[in-house]
Amino acid sequence: MTFADLDGDELWSYLQERSGLPGPRANLALMLEFARGADNEDILRAVESEDEYIRCCGIVGLGFILVRSRDEAALDSLTEATTSASWRAREAAAMAVQAIGDTDPELFRATIEQWARSTHPLTLRAAAAGICEPRLLKDRTNAALAVQVCRDATEWIVSQPADARRDADTRTLRQALGYCWSVAVAADPENALPAFVSLEASDDADVVWIVRENRKKARLRKVLET
Repeated sequence: MTFADLDGDELWSYLQERSGLPGPRANLALMLEFARGADNEDILRAVESEDEYIRCCGIVGLGFILVRSRDEAALDSLTEATTSASWRAREAAAMAVQAIGDTDPELFRATIEQWARSTHPLTLRAAAAGICEPRLLKDRTNAALAVQVCRDATEWIVSQPADARRDADTRTLRQALGYCWSVAVAADPENALPAFVSLEASDDADVVWIVRENRKKARLRKVLET
């Protein structure tokens, strides 16, 4: 069976029945299978779905549309998904950009760099979460970019006034940086560790929190102990 064999409501029912929702874990494998195998029309239709799982399938599919055609409208839709009120949709956007990274490193880095220039904390979060994926950081250029993204996102938080830092979206970015730095350092200690260690001189409360959270991660402790 391929997704092309399913028509209309049959396709959406197939996804809903196998979504794993409601439940603790969505069926991510099926999400990727749809994203790889569906045609552009079905992907764009899925993005507009009121069903959260189907919408996430479509968002991941946007990454595959971008690889095939570098369609600006698809990039705009994917960027919009990074700021969704749905955390699942935001995770789907990160999955989409990572799927781009698996096949088109140049497009992947261009997308991450664009997101990293955003002034929206959730788009900054997508840039950090998108690139801080161990399989993608085997590429030295990606690893260097991960450090830059983490550094810039951390500096963005520091630049915000106290009331803005209490905003839920900014807290979500901070939470991501609480683990992303450790991924970046583990992937490229020579380049990333000095940047991370430099944060320890800061007395900024959010930077102190980011450092403390990353130091709890086994991957970072292993680097620090060598």
